[in-house]
Amino acid sequence: MATQKLYAGVKLRELRTRLELTQKAFAEKLGVSLPYLNQMENNNRPVSTGVVLALAGEFGLDVTELSTGDAERIVVDMREALADPVFADGAPPLGDLRLAASNAPALARAFLGLHRAYRQSQERLASLDEALGRNDSSVQASPWEEVRDFFHYCDNYIDAVDRSAERFASQGLTHGQPEDAMRDLGYSVELQDMAMLRSFDPDSKTLALSAQSDPSTRRFQILHQIALITQNDLIDATLDLARFQTQESREIAKIGLANYFAGAALMPYARFMAAAVETRHDLERLADIFGASIEQVAHRLSTLQRPQARGIPFFFVRVDQAGTITKRHSATRLQFARFGGACPLWNVHQAFETPGRFLRQMAETPDGARYLCLARDVSKPGGSFKAPIRRYAIGLGCEIAHADKLVYADDLDVSNLSAFEPIGISCRICERQGCHQRSVPPLERRLQVDTNTRGVLPYEIG
Repeated sequence: MATQKLYAGVKLRELRTRLELTQKAFAEKLGVSLPYLNQMENNNRPVSTGVVLALAGEFGLDVTELSTGDAERIVVDMREALADPVFADGAPPLGDLRLAASNAPALARAFLGLHRAYRQSQERLASLDEALGRNDSSVQASPWEEVRDFFHYCDNYIDAVDRSAERFASQGLTHGQPEDAMRDLGYSVELQDMAMLRSFDPDSKTLALSAQSDPSTRRFQILHQIALITQNDLIDATLDLARFQTQESREIAKIGLANYFAGAALMPYARFMAAAVETRHDLERLADIFGASIEQVAHRLSTLQRPQARGIPFFFVRVDQAGTITKRHSATRLQFARFGGACPLWNVHQAFETPGRFLRQMAETPDGARYLCLARDVSKPGGSFKAPIRRYAIGLGCEIAHADKLVYADDLDVSNLSAFEPIGISCRICERQGCHQRSVPPLERRLQVDTNTRGVLPYEIG
């Protein structure tokens, strides 16, 4: 497997500042020279193994915090942005992007915000009739994108909300029934024949749930409402810190945080982590233990990123039938495209063809990283003959180094390198040549076209 040197200058500086140490004092505690520390803090040199051990031994630092995915996420996002045709002169080298993401993450995010604003303005110009109907002409990120980026760069783990949900689960869910907890708070729960999943009337203190939804969905919706009732101050404080641009973004994020609380209360961190290890991350067994759905379990596995108690770094994604990503998160090096769909060679697209079954795939990305990928459809019936069926597929995976901890890898030959299928992130930035499923050329590369020859593609990638 390809390995990457660890550059963590920003995190070293943050740690030293938090400890209120000078560079000289910090270098002495790490057992390195002052020039060496200065080079590491400026990402001119990678963090050595000795320094990693010193950080763990001297300061009790969870060394996995040094390699959290922010820098890689920013690099992937910048590569995709720089593949835009507006940057006609080509993108900077990958090394430069990594230095920018590590040394100046705020500047890199500002660049991404600027590019996002540019895309927004272009989309508005493309639909001028709609744009002219707006009351303002300011260019902002869409509320949905802004909220998605908020969770993305929080590593999909909100510590205060997660811990509060865990406390509630131990105190307010002693019998394991959210309905009882709701009644203990003075509210009634009713099942009704209705199209909506949940409807809450604060005046009558009544929560109505769809009788057609499955039990795991009803439990989740009750916990969502409990979050809005009991955790409003905590959620609002979290939203204040996020500083969203619009009220719409804030409201969408509030729903997201209530959903987060619901999932964390249904599957409390420590107990869920222990069960995941014991069952070797068997999603069906975990769903049965916690009364959750397969999708809820898969999503929860991707949030186990609590400092000092991290789980396996998973990626999680949900796609619709058109291949559009509707949910995405990755605690691994694999980062998903912000725009467009997922790589067509990825097994998540095949899940629609085999409903009710887990598909397994050993895959390799262009950077040489190898993964074990799981995919399954999560169709949601509407509850009646005429009601539409909502069809999605979920993907869950981790780097192959963790495969022995997953029941799904028991009969796979992970040492057989030829068994790993090549996948990418997005055709726009994928460097693979000769891919038979490529939809568009990579925008970072020049094309060579020969009218007298034709291969898999009508061009070659320079």
